[in-house]
Amino acid sequence: MSKYPFVPKTNAHLEPGQFWSIPMSDGRFACGRVLRVDRDVKTYGARAMFVGALLDWVGTELPTAEAIAGKPALKICGAHVRTITEPGGSVVGERPLELDGIVPPAEVHEWWGFRGAVARAERHFIAGDPPPLSERREVRSPLTEKMLRPALTGRGVIQFTSPLTDEDFLRLADWLRPYPEMTLRAYLRHRDLEFLRFFPLVRRFDVDAAYGLESLDGLRYLPDDLEQLAIGSTKLRLDLSGLERFHGMKSLFLEGQTKHIDVISSLASLENLSLRSITLPDLSLLLPLARLQTLEIRLGGTSDLRLLPGIGELRYLELWRINGLSDVTAIGEMSRLQNLFLQALKHVESLPDMNGAIALRRVRLQTMKGIHDLRPLASAPVLEELILDDMPQLQPSDLAPLVGLPHLKSVSPGIGIKKSDAVRGLLGLPEVNGPFDWQES
Repeated sequence: MSKYPFVPKTNAHLEPGQFWSIPMSDGRFACGRVLRVDRDVKTYGARAMFVGALLDWVGTELPTAEAIAGKPALKICGAHVRTITEPGGSVVGERPLELDGIVPPAEVHEWWGFRGAVARAERHFIAGDPPPLSERREVRSPLTEKMLRPALTGRGVIQFTSPLTDEDFLRLADWLRPYPEMTLRAYLRHRDLEFLRFFPLVRRFDVDAAYGLESLDGLRYLPDDLEQLAIGSTKLRLDLSGLERFHGMKSLFLEGQTKHIDVISSLASLENLSLRSITLPDLSLLLPLARLQTLEIRLGGTSDLRLLPGIGELRYLELWRINGLSDVTAIGEMSRLQNLFLQALKHVESLPDMNGAIALRRVRLQTMKGIHDLRPLASAPVLEELILDDMPQLQPSDLAPLVGLPHLKSVSPGIGIKKSDAVRGLLGLPEVNGPFDWQES
C-alpha cells in the first residue's frame, strides 16, 4: 500500500486507479488518473512510462477519492512520470477504476509531453475548449465514409501507414482537393514515392518512418508550388538536388539527409527550416535565406553558430542536443529573435549577454545542466516569459537577478517542487500559460 501523497521518480509505485493533482495557472486543480503501467515492456524509458487520463473534474482543493467518483476520462494518453511532477503535481490517492466504469485501452496512439496533461486541462477548464485549429486522422484500405468525413478545419494531417489500393489513393486525392492546407503524411516502410502520381495537387507532404526508402524521384509528381516538405531518416542518404524546383517552398524538415544538402541555399522562399541529425561545418549555406523566420537544429554536430545573426529574419530558434556545441554567444546578437528554446546542450556552460537581443520575449531552457548563472537573461531588454524545465542544479537565489525586470510577466521555475515554490514567492509572478506565437505580435 502506497503512502500518499508521493512524488514518483519512476513508475515503480504507480498502480491503476491512482490519481494525481494537476495544478493549473488559475490556482485550481485538475485530476489525472493512472490507467495502466507496463513494467515488463523491454523498451527505452519503460521504467518511467504509464498510460494516464485527464478526468472531467476540477476543484479549488486537491482531488480526493470521493470528489472524483464517477468522473469520466476526457483524454487518455501515454505519459512519463514527469507529466505528473513537472507541473508540480503528486500522486494523492487511489480509487478502483471499475467503480467509475473506466477501462484502460489496449493501445494508445498519443503521448503527452511533460506539461501535456496540464496544457490539456487548462484548455478544457480555463479556455473552455476553443474550436480546434487543426486535426489529425489516419486512413487505410479499404477507405470508409468515417475516414473520409468532411474536415472540421481544413488544416492538419491525414496519414497512412501502409499503401492504399490505387482506387483508394484516387479517392483520398479527391477528398484532399478542397483542403489545400491539409498535409499528406506517408508513415511507412516503402522503397519509393511513386504513389505520389495520384496527388499532383498536394502542396504539403511529409514522409516519415520510411527507413527503406531508396529514392525521392517520386517527388516529381508534386507541383512546383509545393509549400511544405518533410523527409525523415532513411538507411540510404537520398539525393536532395530535385528540391531545387520547389522555388516557393516555405517549410522544410530534413532528418539525416545530407546528399546535395547545398540545395537549401536555392530555396529563397523558405520561412521555416528544421534540421535533425545533420552536421554542418557552419551556417553559411543558410545565408541566402533572406525570409527565414524559424530555425530548429536538433542533434548532429553543428558547433559553429557565428553566422546566426546574419541569417534571414529569425524570430524563433531551437537548439537541441547538439554534440560538441559549447559556444552560443551569437544568440545575444540576434536582434529580431523573439523566442529561444535551448535543450540538453550538455557542453554549454554559460548564456551570452542578451543586450543585443532587443526583441527577445520568451526563453525556455530545458535540461541545460551546465547553466548555473541566469544573470545574462536579465540583460534582455524586453524579456516577458521564462520557462525552466528539468533544471534541478539551480537554486532560488539564482533567479534573484530577475526580480523587478520591467517586462517580465511570468516564470515557470522547473527546478524542483520546493525550490520552485520559493521562486514563486521571490518573484511574485504567475506560471507561463499557453503557447507563445510571435506571429501574432
